[in-house]
Amino acid sequence: MNKPRILIACIGNIFHGDDAFGVEVARALTERKLRDEVKLVDYGIRGLDLAYALMDGYEVTIFVDAAQKDEQPGTLYVIEPDLKELENQTQQGEMIDSHGMNPMQVLNMAHSMGTEFKRLLVVGCEPETFGGDEGQMGLSETVQSAVPRAVELIESLIDKILDEKYFQSVPAG
Repeated sequence: MNKPRILIACIGNIFHGDDAFGVEVARALTERKLRDEVKLVDYGIRGLDLAYALMDGYEVTIFVDAAQKDEQPGTLYVIEPDLKELENQTQQGEMIDSHGMNPMQVLNMAHSMGTEFKRLLVVGCEPETFGGDEGQMGLSETVQSAVPRAVELIESLIDKILDEKYFQSVPAG
């Protein structure tokens, strides 16, 4: 069995405070030795680029992004969205914003272009601030301290996914 290919897609806007969480995790991951089966890309706010990358048929895609779930700032989550919901959505006419990134719009666009998703995980971090109307460069101290923990979490997910027993036990699609 071939090892699965994994795309780590880091998302975020560096001008909106903790929204840059994915970007900072990408920066930290570039300093680590990732396994050969993993491709790491900092997409920032480039939704169209991400939509086209999703068409490359990765077995697993891991989005890394700020995620609001009304928990303590800095809380990390691993979310596995139900990809079957994409088939039920008809959000025609929605365009990808070239100045922002809405992961759901990106998934819908990629799905409308024929992408068949195998597995998607989201590693999210509860933000503290997006910087208000003026924006903010840099993460809050709380979210910055979550970056090393997120790197360790992502590395452990990669190890689990690349363990053949684990991958074979995952239901398809």
